Amino acid sequence: MNKKIVLVSTLLAVNGVQAADFELSGYVGAEWREHFEEGQFDNGNTKQADRQFGLTVEPEMVWSLADGEHTIVFKPFARIDSEDDERSHGDIRELSWMTYGDDWEITAGLSKVYWGVTESQHLVDIINQTDFVEAPDGEDKLGQPMIKLTLIRDWGTVDSFILPGFRERTFPGEEGRFRTSLPMDTDNAQYQAGEEDAHVDYALRWSHTIEDYDLGLSWFNGTSRDPLFLPSSFVQVGPVATDIAPTKLSPFYAQINQLGFDLQATIDSWLWKFEAIYRSYDDSVKNDFDQMGQSIEDYSATTGGVEYTFYGPFETVWDWGVLAEYQYDSREDGAIAIGQNDLFLGSRIAFNDIASSEILAGISQDLDSAGTQSFVVEVATRITEGVKLNIDIFLPMSDDDENVSYQFKRDDYVQVSLNYYY
Repeated sequence: MNKKIVLVSTLLAVNGVQAADFELSGYVGAEWREHFEEGQFDNGNTKQADRQFGLTVEPEMVWSLADGEHTIVFKPFARIDSEDDERSHGDIRELSWMTYGDDWEITAGLSKVYWGVTESQHLVDIINQTDFVEAPDGEDKLGQPMIKLTLIRDWGTVDSFILPGFRERTFPGEEGRFRTSLPMDTDNAQYQAGEEDAHVDYALRWSHTIEDYDLGLSWFNGTSRDPLFLPSSFVQVGPVATDIAPTKLSPFYAQINQLGFDLQATIDSWLWKFEAIYRSYDDSVKNDFDQMGQSIEDYSATTGGVEYTFYGPFETVWDWGVLAEYQYDSREDGAIAIGQNDLFLGSRIAFNDIASSEILAGISQDLDSAGTQSFVVEVATRITEGVKLNIDIFLPMSDDDENVSYQFKRDDYVQVSLNYYY
């Protein structure tokens, strides 16, 4: 992190002939998470946490130079967790320089980019790696090294990316929750690319608004942000040398091509949302996994649905939205894909009060497995102008031991976060 700070200081010194406007914002927070059930992977050596306390900090520093023609953003993040050493971690969410012209913009450094429109999952969002130890919903992302060029034209906006470097996904430790049955050996991640995490990836996205329709078309080539998993750290379990069993899993990051499309239509009180991807792997990876008894295939996936908002129902000042989305994955295998044939139903209430209070509640139901579903409730409100309270409830359930959700069936929790924003 010190090297990054030196880089910022150097950039400021280069532009030091002109005064820089500086803004500091961010938050510090405290978090309590209580799990309702004992961990299903407790054994004599480890016990999964039943209760976790955490402290988080995420300041954001912005320097504006040359009357706003150059902007430098530095946003570090750190968490301390009381139980899971892997969840105690730090990251640089952003450390970027941006400049622009009349119809172009360049960003260089560590940054975050979000693509997508649907509520229940974000298929097309592929630039940044998931910071999985933060939350199981995949909303938190690690900073990604990038050079981004944006061209603004009458026929649409084109974002082109050079991504020099890869970030590995974070995973809970043996004492943490939302871990796999075999612990994850993150120290021995494997790559298809010979350059490993130094491989350079590329991406393009065209976006445009045509009347009520927001369109996006994207392409990505490089290291998949979604790892495959290989058994590792074998031990002998029988009298014969070949009687072995794995004790850990190693993430494997394959090379992929992905085409993505997203669409959102705003028509009166309706929001129509749709995302679709097609992802392909090299034949060499498919053959290697076939020899290990695992099937890796090219696939397509879609998520689509609608959100309708009732404004001021029952003579209130509230806004009440109802959501419905369907998820499809051509692999049709619940053991490797979440959302292969699932339905999400939800409701969102914005109270439009001084505290900006909101509630989101939803359920995802696997249509191939009646006993596999998850409930989520998110409550947010301001206690004072700078203090915000969040309450999150997540209840994953599954009685199908061949479904990937089965490994998390006892990880339901309630989480209370109190953050001070400055």
